[in-house]
Amino acid sequence: MKNWKDNVRKVVPYTPGEQPKAKVIKLNTNENPYPPSPLVGNAISGVTLDSLRKYPDPACDILISAIAKYHGFDKENVFVGVGSDDVLAMGFLTFFNSNEPVLFPDITYSFYDVWAELFRIPYVVKPLDDDFKIIASDYEGSCGGIVIPNPNAPTGVAEPVSFFEDIIKAHPECVVIIDEAYVDFGSQSCIELTRKYDNVLVVRTFSKSRAMAGNRIGYAVGSKELIKYLSDCKFSFNSYTMDTITLAAGVASIEDDEYFKARVQDVIATREWTKGQLSELGFSFPDSKSNFIFAKHESVDAVYIFEELKKRGIYVRHFSKPERIADYLRISIGTDEEMRTFIAELSEIVK
Repeated sequence: MKNWKDNVRKVVPYTPGEQPKAKVIKLNTNENPYPPSPLVGNAISGVTLDSLRKYPDPACDILISAIAKYHGFDKENVFVGVGSDDVLAMGFLTFFNSNEPVLFPDITYSFYDVWAELFRIPYVVKPLDDDFKIIASDYEGSCGGIVIPNPNAPTGVAEPVSFFEDIIKAHPECVVIIDEAYVDFGSQSCIELTRKYDNVLVVRTFSKSRAMAGNRIGYAVGSKELIKYLSDCKFSFNSYTMDTITLAAGVASIEDDEYFKARVQDVIATREWTKGQLSELGFSFPDSKSNFIFAKHESVDAVYIFEELKKRGIYVRHFSKPERIADYLRISIGTDEEMRTFIAELSEIVK
């Protein structure tokens, strides 16, 4: 007798960072340590209860218009979704349908291979070099698509726009997705390349630099044809992805650019201070252009440090796989006070 389990789609799911219930110093999921703009709070409180009985605008017009205006594009060049994870998943589903493998780094955002497995997309991972940098020549051959974050995660390493343009020019046969979740913290955006190449999709999020991980807003910028295909897939899957409250909050965040840029600079300043402190304590790390640092101690085991910090109410992220990063910790940047406490406790652990 055939078992129903034979027809189940089985995947190994993505494992998100731990979300502790107790009050801790939380440096493990790359959240912004500062709240979003006060205008976001005003927008949320201004949403009436009566409006919630109606479906939200499926076209997400107010948010798409705000994003398009901010970046200087037409509305038809912008797509929005429930966090960049939703946008990226739709990108995989829409654009990666050839028999050729999709390419992405071996050390990168660990959702990429999950989506590839879920949607039955063939893929090949390309190893980073010894300095955790992407090797451009690995992406020269024919393929079914390319996904690269800039800066990469969990390494924090960024590449210039010219690096990506060379890859894009070599691949007119497929879509190249550039995941810019952390781009606001010091690296160059590739958004302008979408005006020049019709096969480039740049994906961004409100979760990091805009401090709105709890609202779930992601978006993509690309050619009008690319966005139409993406929207067709989205509307075939779920027409009402963005709720009324989130749409209002997203617009408010975009409109307070001064607050947004000030908080980003605060995070960058604290990151640079933390780099200096970690170096003095015997850590080495790639030069991060994100809101985290990927660090390894010269003599103290990463798992030991991870567990000792946790005992002291400080959470960082440790990845046991692949093996070559098992000695590293990913440390999100918190407030100045949080990072001073972190460094003080860390110095006790590694002394």
